[in-house]
Amino acid sequence: MRNEVFKSGRPDVRKSPERPRKTSDTGSPAVRFIAVDEDQAGQRLDNFLRYVLKGVPKTRIYRIIRKGEVRVNKGRAKAETKLQSGDVVRVPPVRVSEAKMPVAPGMDVARKLEAAILFEDDSLLVLNKPSGLAVHGGSGVTLGVIEALRQLRPDCRFLELVHRIDRDTSGCLLVAKKRSMLRHLHAQIREHHMLKVYNALVDGRWPARKTAVSAPLQKNVLQSGERMVSVHPDGKASRTRFKVLQRYGESTLIEASLETGRTHQIRVHTLHAGHPILGDSKYGYERTAQLAEQAGLKRLFLHAAKVGINLPDGSYREFDAPLPDELVEVLNGLPQV
Repeated sequence: MRNEVFKSGRPDVRKSPERPRKTSDTGSPAVRFIAVDEDQAGQRLDNFLRYVLKGVPKTRIYRIIRKGEVRVNKGRAKAETKLQSGDVVRVPPVRVSEAKMPVAPGMDVARKLEAAILFEDDSLLVLNKPSGLAVHGGSGVTLGVIEALRQLRPDCRFLELVHRIDRDTSGCLLVAKKRSMLRHLHAQIREHHMLKVYNALVDGRWPARKTAVSAPLQKNVLQSGERMVSVHPDGKASRTRFKVLQRYGESTLIEASLETGRTHQIRVHTLHAGHPILGDSKYGYERTAQLAEQAGLKRLFLHAAKVGINLPDGSYREFDAPLPDELVEVLNGLPQV
């Protein structure tokens, strides 16, 4: 007799959380029944499936949900259904040909990520993300930080980005290793209780009296698909605090602290103040590009230097990411004022 996972009513979570897989001659997995554990509870069904069915296109995942091939506790469910601990999800077989095989991180990327770890315990990982590496795949990027970490940490059942920083920005990046930690930190972000401090080298002499910029930001998508952000009265309220750290010949090293976390917020607020960031090809002036070239700068001079969080046990902790060598070299070559 077939070994049943279900009893009447709620699923019996005392059974094995996942029925052993069967595979066909083509290598496709058979139907799976997966019990949701406490760390997975609270997330949407579509996000749960994106993790379970790694490499399967999102369009395919939404299609099998709409067709009723995915069931939660034997019933149909919507993509936005919030899963609870003990729920059992029926995951249908997906042909291997329909899934893109994940791109393995090269040795160079693997070494960079391992060397970039600032802190790690059983629930949190903090990276000093290198510039030029996207935090996640998509939009022409086949492999991001989170995909590479999942392959480098195959024993971690849960790895999710707590927040994002731009591809060209370096510095502190938080990755949750437990769903409970992710929910805890997301609550701090929503309530603006997370400290986020950046260093940036900007065009010109930043006025010492300009300690904050409050300007609403609106996202726009160009016909090319590129995202651009601009100050607009109909945009979302945004505020950044600033402090001068060091003046150089024709530029200023500043500290920027986020009070809100909008896309490209520091880059657009510095532009709005008339002092765009050196190395910013999207929001800089022609003069800004010339200053960057003269300084030997080959990337965006924006670095997430510090992040501060309240931990679940009530303690407060800050993590500092040292300025990358290539940015230190640029500063060492500039005349101080």
